Amino acid sequence: MPTGLVALLDDISVIAKAAAATIDDVGVAATKAGTKAAGVVIDDAAVTPSYVTEFTPDRELPIIRKIAIGSLKNKLLILLPAALILSQFLPWAVTPLLMAGGLFLCFEGAEKVLEKLGGEKHGETLEDAITDPEAFEKERTSGAIRTDLILSAEIMAIALAEVAGEPLLSRAIILAVVGIVITIAVYGVVALIVKMDDIGLHLVKHRDSAFEKKLGAGLLHAMPRLLAVLSVVGTAAMLWVGGGIIIHGFHELGVHGPSDAAHAVQHAVEVSTGALGGVLGWLTYAVLSAIVGLVLGGIVAMILHGLQKARGKAH
Repeated sequence: MPTGLVALLDDISVIAKAAAATIDDVGVAATKAGTKAAGVVIDDAAVTPSYVTEFTPDRELPIIRKIAIGSLKNKLLILLPAALILSQFLPWAVTPLLMAGGLFLCFEGAEKVLEKLGGEKHGETLEDAITDPEAFEKERTSGAIRTDLILSAEIMAIALAEVAGEPLLSRAIILAVVGIVITIAVYGVVALIVKMDDIGLHLVKHRDSAFEKKLGAGLLHAMPRLLAVLSVVGTAAMLWVGGGIIIHGFHELGVHGPSDAAHAVQHAVEVSTGALGGVLGWLTYAVLSAIVGLVLGGIVAMILHGLQKARGKAH
């Protein structure tokens, strides 16, 4: 075989191996970055079903599709370019912006807790009468996409922090992969959740098997409880994720006290609980993060509500 052809084939082999390694590295980095954002993903999946309540069954999936498309636009058209620009030219700004988003999550979670404890409700509620279904759907969808923008910003910022050392193109690919995969996963799960009662009703009415009818009845009875659980999980996730982001952000900015204290308690629990140490240690850190989130979010909520009341009296 001519030497030139051998050299060419050898070069192609090297390029192919390098490309395969790059793809593999991107996959590993995307998985790692996505895993780090898992808390916000749980929050997103738990919060979104509430935006599809009060609609007829035929409108549920179209609304979820609209929200999912809006989520992809948030991630790929707004947040991805912004994240790349920040990481390239203003890397120091990523942590403060991440903390600001974390504080917003703390506020959202704390406000829900205050409402559950009998506080005044703020913003739209499910008890409000629906006078214009089309306008209501548009407003609810827009609200979901706005909330998704905050949650997606947290996801992309967390992912960005994990791949900050990668080249610009790799960062772009990894963030795009994380954004697309998480969006498909979240809204796929949301679609299954909101259609669970319809699936149950179909099994009860149109299936002859006793097992299928029993399964359908179980799904119908489980749906209200699942939504209630998701509401609690969503609130807890907001506080846990928001508080954890702020604790970690302070550590990155050189304020190590809160992080060191939380990790010291986590380590003590891990050491003292044997085989369950890993799980209980993680749970301890999550609870401590949620407490920090509740305190900070509660302070923000009281300040904002106080300003709203003062403005109302002024007018």
